[in-house]
Amino acid sequence: MKIIYIITGLPTGGAEMMLYKLLSQINQERFEPIVVSLMDRGTLGDRIQALGIPIHTIGMNRGIPMPVDVWRLVRLIYQLKPDVIQGWMYHGNLAAQFASFLSGNKIPVLWSIHYSIDSLESDKKMTVAIIKFGAYISHIPKQILFVSQNSKLQHEALGYSSAHSCIIPNGFDTLLFSPSLTDRIDVRSELSLPEQSLLIGLICRYHPMKDHANFIQAAALFLKEYPNANFLMIGQGVDRDNSTLSKLIKELGVGDRIYLLGERKDIPHLIASLDIFTSASAYGEAFPLVVGEAMSCGIPCVVTDVGDSGWIVGDTGRVVSPRNPRMLADAWKELIALGEEGRNNLGKAARARITKDFSLNSVVAKYELAYEKILSQ
Repeated sequence: MKIIYIITGLPTGGAEMMLYKLLSQINQERFEPIVVSLMDRGTLGDRIQALGIPIHTIGMNRGIPMPVDVWRLVRLIYQLKPDVIQGWMYHGNLAAQFASFLSGNKIPVLWSIHYSIDSLESDKKMTVAIIKFGAYISHIPKQILFVSQNSKLQHEALGYSSAHSCIIPNGFDTLLFSPSLTDRIDVRSELSLPEQSLLIGLICRYHPMKDHANFIQAAALFLKEYPNANFLMIGQGVDRDNSTLSKLIKELGVGDRIYLLGERKDIPHLIASLDIFTSASAYGEAFPLVVGEAMSCGIPCVVTDVGDSGWIVGDTGRVVSPRNPRMLADAWKELIALGEEGRNNLGKAARARITKDFSLNSVVAKYELAYEKILSQ
């Protein structure tokens, strides 16, 4: 069965990484996956191709697609002749649907949605328009796959069809993301920190919905009582060249305690070094991949109550309101008050929860079953 995955681009984001994880485990004896990036190969293109999976790019620029872009996509779909087209995120979903329509509506389409909607006012006008248009045509795809319970409910409240929708959560490779004392020591050595240094981390690309300011402001509050703590910030655009972050860090006087490492490829290594992982997002999260990865590494998490973050963590960490640095700092204090043994116990419970409910193998099997059902219909 030939499956084409259409995605906007291939940066190292959570939804993009989940596509990579799916492709890394999908049974290539039964399925023939092909990736079409509407923009370019991004940072994940080479990694996907290394799996033996072809990648095609359309070369589209941000904004409204040009007629030539649409023609290139339709011509590519006609040449590849897939059995199924899988859209990946909003733009990929719409592109998949249009490609099928312009090809005569003979190719079944699935959508996948990796976003939660607390308020449309938080999003850009173009994103809002795409979300609303998606609701209008949501009865057309053969199935809509949501990665979170919360996201499914929110979209259906906006008019998305519930007739052919289901939830397939993100999955995690518990062998790749696992506890490691060596990683803890190595990362502290890289940062020239003592072995017992307290390290709290945030890993995500720079975007308003990730609310890096919330994390930095909470760090400033926390450092008043724990002046020797350290904070690690990692992700695309999260480096010293980011003038907005650098300015805030300087204004709060925490520059000697916050390390901005930018985009890194050794995420499992970095996560396993932490004492506490944090998701500080203000909105937009559906099922944040990196939270499950931290839990798989046995790291207790403090997350804002956005999307399914609270449900993923359960009673293995702390859940706080978004846009509230004081609550975030207080939650860190609660975990510190538990002591090393108490945090280790939470970390063990977190890893057990991921292993039981969100293993990558079980999630990939659900995608494969969805493809087979669609084709049989």
